[in-house]
Amino acid sequence: MPDSTVPVGRRAFLARLGLLGAAVGVGGLLPRSALTPPAAAAQNDLLPDAVGLLRPVLAELARDTLNGLSVFALPGPDAYSAAQGTPGDTPGALEAGTTDFLLDALDNFVPFPDELARPVGAALATGLADSAVPLPGADLLPGQLGTLDRAFSALLENDATIPLSFPIAGMLNLLATQVNPLAVNGAFLSPFARLSYAEKARAFELLEGPDSDLVATLDVHFPEPLKHSVSGLLKFVGGALIEFASFGSYTEYAVFDAETRQLTARPVGWRLTGYQPEGPVEGWDDFIGYYQGRTEVRD
Repeated sequence: MPDSTVPVGRRAFLARLGLLGAAVGVGGLLPRSALTPPAAAAQNDLLPDAVGLLRPVLAELARDTLNGLSVFALPGPDAYSAAQGTPGDTPGALEAGTTDFLLDALDNFVPFPDELARPVGAALATGLADSAVPLPGADLLPGQLGTLDRAFSALLENDATIPLSFPIAGMLNLLATQVNPLAVNGAFLSPFARLSYAEKARAFELLEGPDSDLVATLDVHFPEPLKHSVSGLLKFVGGALIEFASFGSYTEYAVFDAETRQLTARPVGWRLTGYQPEGPVEGWDDFIGYYQGRTEVRD
């Protein structure tokens, strides 16, 4: 039987990642019974079922984290915008379907191979081990916590791919708890969604900064030929995430019917910008002829 004791540092890592609270905290999505094997069974007997149940938990955790990212780009009249201190009266990112846009793009456009997932998991398992902040799931039995930890590791240690949205969400949540350790507890599933607007900005500042501890740690754990290049990659990711969320908020993604190739409603971006597709558009080019009447180019 494997050792069911999970070190304090590892427990803190699971909490910072948002996994501990999302799975077994207040309002957690994973039943405690899923982590408790029958008395006569070995702990590993429960692992396949726990892994299967953990996948949708990670999916919801990623969605919640990206909700927090989406409203950082375009606040609106929703609970996530209110939590970051920027409630609005006009439609925002959630009304524009930005989170679905991000999930679709991250998970279907750029799959995350296992040879990258494992070093990410190893590199991010740091910090907050000595924090006095109460962690979620305090009443979890050692055996239950051990099953959760092994199930999470099993998801990373496989030959398949994992959705890119989860490593991205995990990175944002770890940065969130670096900015504000109290974010391991609170409303919503994810630490990043619990931050104020200024705290979210600080998290991105840490990610993009030249002295980022997260970036330096990843450099050590990534394999060749990615070693020493991941710093620039993650700095790019920091800027790209904000740009992607902003772009998604103003697209027609949420109301575009792929089968009919028609819009089912007026997009939020059109409403916010006053765009009139059937009317005059500012900046529209008017063709007034060719220079000197020329219609072809010769050598």
